[in-house]
Amino acid sequence: MNKITVKAQAAKRLSKGYPLLVLEDLISQLPEDSFVELVDQKQKTLGTAYLSKQNKGIGWLLSSSKTTINQEFYESKFLEAKNLRLSFFDDQLTTAFRLFNGEGDGIGGVTVDFYADYAVFSWYNAFIYEQRLEILAAFSHVYPEIRGIYEKMRFAHADKIESRFVSGQEAPEPLIVLENGVKYASYLNEGLMTGIFLDQKNVRGILADGLSAGKTMLNMFSYTGAFSVASAFGGSVQTTSVDLAKRSLEKTRQQFEVNQIDPDTQKIYVMDTFAYFNYAKKKQLTYDLIVLDPPSFARNGKHTFSVAKNYGELVEQSIDILEKDGILICSTNAANINATKFEQMVTKALVDKAVSFDIFQKEQLPADFHVSRAFPDGNYLKVLFVKIKK
Repeated sequence: MNKITVKAQAAKRLSKGYPLLVLEDLISQLPEDSFVELVDQKQKTLGTAYLSKQNKGIGWLLSSSKTTINQEFYESKFLEAKNLRLSFFDDQLTTAFRLFNGEGDGIGGVTVDFYADYAVFSWYNAFIYEQRLEILAAFSHVYPEIRGIYEKMRFAHADKIESRFVSGQEAPEPLIVLENGVKYASYLNEGLMTGIFLDQKNVRGILADGLSAGKTMLNMFSYTGAFSVASAFGGSVQTTSVDLAKRSLEKTRQQFEVNQIDPDTQKIYVMDTFAYFNYAKKKQLTYDLIVLDPPSFARNGKHTFSVAKNYGELVEQSIDILEKDGILICSTNAANINATKFEQMVTKALVDKAVSFDIFQKEQLPADFHVSRAFPDGNYLKVLFVKIKK
């Protein structure tokens, strides 16, 4: 195993368990895609890592000592992660959750999600993907009860494959999972997405538990309408789902149908979000509750949207169609914006609209998305529940 020398500041972070490596941390450099021993400038061992470029950084710390990374190592990490989640397996109302959360559980670059006895691996860089046979063998040893395994390649893959079935038994399509007692149709081998973002479990749970009861609800950037279904389940008098993707119409209707809710009693629009704001104003439509959960970045023709630049505009536009004493649920998974900055962005937009408001609840990742204390950046989800007093 080759040695890599890191700078003093990086050595301090690594000695405290901070797992992410960036190019600027390194003094000596080797070709990427390899296991390495990290040392400080006095050649003291800081731990074992691997190098491989991905959307964040160039590698991950795996151990605080010089360690052989093999199937036995991977088994130990999967077992630790499983023990942390034993209570989730006993929850009869939720059958979809995260089994292994990358660096939060000790191996950056790979996550594993559980969908009603099936597992979905996501690989985020080429090197960790090269270790897949040992990793999958270790996983199967710790989880012999898993019926089948799928994988998603979330990096530039030579075969240009996004998703595929790996082993075991293939899941039905759709695979119906439960979350907080609500049914969701999921597809384990349909591109990178499965039909539901598991990190929003807590927010959907709050809606399903009655926050939306008796309210009209607008779900912007609705994808497959999961927030809308949770709201309807929780007693919303009507939901409106808006998403630009054509597939959203069929997928959202299906989510209502699997819960025995007639989709014709709800409203579903295939439309640009900002165009819908204009439409709603023109038609004098208003809502008691609006969910804003946009992608970090999106492009529609010549127009682009980014959370950093445009989220405030979303909030301001929402105020114009929000009923008196209405509620905004403001959410983002943008990793480049921390919780403090996000709250400042939302607050500024509300102040600019000259409304009184109360941020009465905050959410981040649910407990199954285990986050390392040494790496708070891993807690990427930020959600604010805001009561508006016009």
